[in-house]
Amino acid sequence: MRYLTSFVETDLEKKMVFMGGPRQCGKTTLAKQLLKSHGSGLYLNWDRGQDRKRILNETWDREDDWIVLDEIHKYPRWKNLVKGFYDALHEHHHFLITGSARLDVYRKGGDSLLGRYHHWRLHPFTLDEIPLLSKISKEDAFDRLMRVGGFPEPFLANDEREARRWQEERHERILKDDIRDLENVRNIQQLTLLLDLLRERVGGLISISNLASDIQVSPTTVSKWIEIFERMYLIFTVRPYTKNLPRSLQKPFKVYFFDNNDVQGGKGERFENLVATHLLKRCHFLQDYSGKKWALGYLRNKEKQEVDFIVTCDGKIEELIEVKWDDDTVSPALLYFGQKLKASALTQIVGNLKKPATRQNVRLLGPCHYFLPTPLGARPGWFLKGRT
Repeated sequence: MRYLTSFVETDLEKKMVFMGGPRQCGKTTLAKQLLKSHGSGLYLNWDRGQDRKRILNETWDREDDWIVLDEIHKYPRWKNLVKGFYDALHEHHHFLITGSARLDVYRKGGDSLLGRYHHWRLHPFTLDEIPLLSKISKEDAFDRLMRVGGFPEPFLANDEREARRWQEERHERILKDDIRDLENVRNIQQLTLLLDLLRERVGGLISISNLASDIQVSPTTVSKWIEIFERMYLIFTVRPYTKNLPRSLQKPFKVYFFDNNDVQGGKGERFENLVATHLLKRCHFLQDYSGKKWALGYLRNKEKQEVDFIVTCDGKIEELIEVKWDDDTVSPALLYFGQKLKASALTQIVGNLKKPATRQNVRLLGPCHYFLPTPLGARPGWFLKGRT
């Protein structure tokens, strides 16, 4: 059972549910488990010719109470098709629409489906879900997340060689199939080169002009391709926190990968990426759950003082977070920005910290202390508050 199961079940009784997320993060498995537990339903995948014909002809039984339509976003007029299904059949059927980031892309425009659906984003495994995986200890889970990433297949197999093979096959499928089918991109070789360059720059400030020079394309093209990577849930960007949004968009951003195994770097870079995926997963969950705008950013000033992450809700600061692999000395920048912004929650997450502590109003926590519920109550207040 995944962390979204009960929420999707509840929402399906009211409206359609759209479930997006990275390829192979477990959306199809979750959907099929829902059908099995419900007792009646039908799974149709747009990629299969026979299923595609059934979708277009609406050939399903009245007894098929729950209907899962997978990958239907590949049909150019899928929104109108799904809208027609819901308007005509919602009294008899409950629709779960699963697919890749394309579902998110179309939510941003004029939305003919407004008011007819709820949206959830499924992420790979993180430490938060370990209590649901009873046979894996928190220490083993953290080790797996660092080495092979949190996507279900490599995480559960726990084999680095197989994880590398899985990763190459996933990239091949996304770059040569998904992007080709859904985006107007022809130069897949340079697109792949850009992805490789980003893998070396995790957590650093991204210069579009430098990337453009490295792969011999225009800065506009690089920006477009990075947006495509985001739509495909390969990467996500973290932008600087400012109260002036246009200024934030003009400043350098950072790039992180949904698959921790994509990171090319040492333990420090891999650990920072891992923390970023955990924080984004929480922000996405709280936004999909509450309807409020939860966001993940970073802080940096002209003096180059920097804090790795800032969590905000509807623009209000919830927590400042610094990430270190093996340094438990309180970050001066964290103290500075905490005082400057009057932030009430300051946390430094240290990868190999053995014992939690509080110094100068800064919580020093290991990843398992921070991301797993513990007797110390270390789980951040904003995460608990966001669910009330």
